[in-house]
This record gives sequence, structure tokens and C-alpha cells, in this order.
Amino acid sequence: MQVILKKDVQNVGEAGDIVNVKDGYARNFLIPQNVAEIATEGALRNREQNLARIKAKQEKLHQEALEIAQKIEALGQLELSAKAGETGKLFGTITTKKLAEELNAKLGTSIDRKIISLNAAINKIGEFKMLIKLTSKVKTEIPVIVTASEVIKSEIEEAPETEEAAE
Repeated sequence: MQVILKKDVQNVGEAGDIVNVKDGYARNFLIPQNVAEIATEGALRNREQNLARIKAKQEKLHQEALEIAQKIEALGQLELSAKAGETGKLFGTITTKKLAEELNAKLGTSIDRKIISLNAAINKIGEFKMLIKLTSKVKTEIPVIVTASEVIKSEIEEAPETEEAAE
């Protein structure tokens, strides 16, 4: 089925593109989510009229994404601290939501957690890479350094063996 995309769709195309997709994908996802419309003659004429407006909007979003990427790169690295055990393992995991909150607090932006991806789960002390995909063409990577704010010692003591256990 041929559809006209109203918004950017990852691995499919950008807003304004005419793409061929499977019928079920178009009917069950793209059209109900208002992300695409069926490429009829009227829709194609309408697309031609709106193409300049769509491209101007995309260019504005691209420029805003470039500015945010420059702010992120100027930050250099993101440092976080969390409670950890003696072995360096964190109590819990640092999520993309926490990373987005920290970035937004430091930069004064509104980065969504869904555009952040990690190369590994952050569940121990160390350095990790965080990829931020602002648009399909603008991506930036920043190191995340996790330190221990508080080292908690293990309080589990081995029970002394009794004579009954030895027998």
C-alpha cells in the first residue's frame, strides 16, 4: 500500500515521503496513529501544496536539534552518583528517565527519555556511552560517568557452623 507520511517514522521515512508499506502496517498502525494517509489523487495534490511547509518545519526542527546537540557536546560528560556496594555494583539501575532528567536540569532543555539509548545497562560504577538521537539526521554521543555517592558495606555475616551441621 502506498501512503504519504505525515510525520517521521523510524526505518520507514520522513514527513512528506511517499512510501510503500504492508497493508496491515498501514491500516493497523500508521493511519490510526495519524502518522500517514493513503496516497490518493487528492492527497497527492494536497501533499504538493504542503510540501514547502513540511520542509520548512523539518528545517526548523533540524536547526533546533543541532543547537541542542552543540549544548550536549559542550557539556563534555554527564556525571552521576548513586549508592553502591563494596564491589561497585549499584543498588538499582540508572535508567534513561534519570539520564534525561539530569540532562534537562543541566541544559534547560526538554529531552525525552525515548531518544536516549545506552550501550549497556548502568548498574555498576564506571563509564558508559549514551547515544542521543535528536532527529533521524542529528545524533550525539556523550560519556556518562557513574560514581559511588555512598558505599554500603555488606552486613550479612556467616552463621557459625554448629556441631550438628558438621555431623
